[in-house]
Amino acid sequence: MKLLCTGAELADDSSRGFDIDGQKLLAVRRAGQVYIYLNRCPHRGVGLEWTPDRFLDPSNSLIQCATHGALFLIEDGECVAGPCAGQSLTRVPCHEDERGIWINH
Repeated sequence: MKLLCTGAELADDSSRGFDIDGQKLLAVRRAGQVYIYLNRCPHRGVGLEWTPDRFLDPSNSLIQCATHGALFLIEDGECVAGPCAGQSLTRVPCHEDERGIWINH
C-alpha cells in the first residue's frame, strides 16, 4: 500500500496527477468518492493532462484527454467520445481512510 495524499488534498470535483515509482497516475474525486487511473490515454498512450493536475473537462464532469479531446467517465474510465470510444482507462484499486488516499501498489 502506498499513500498518495491526504483526503483534504483532493477536493470534490477536482483532479491531481501523481508519479509513484515511475508510474504516472491521475486521481479524481466526485461526490466524495475517489477514482484513480493510470495517466495514459488508450488511443496513443500519452498523458491526459492539459497542465499539471488538470485532467477534467470545463464542466468537471468528465476526464478529458488534452491531445485528442477524448472524454472518459469518471466513475469507470470508459471513453464515451473521441478516437478511443469504447475503450477504457486502466483503473488502479484504491481506498481512503482517516490518514489519506491509498493505492494497492
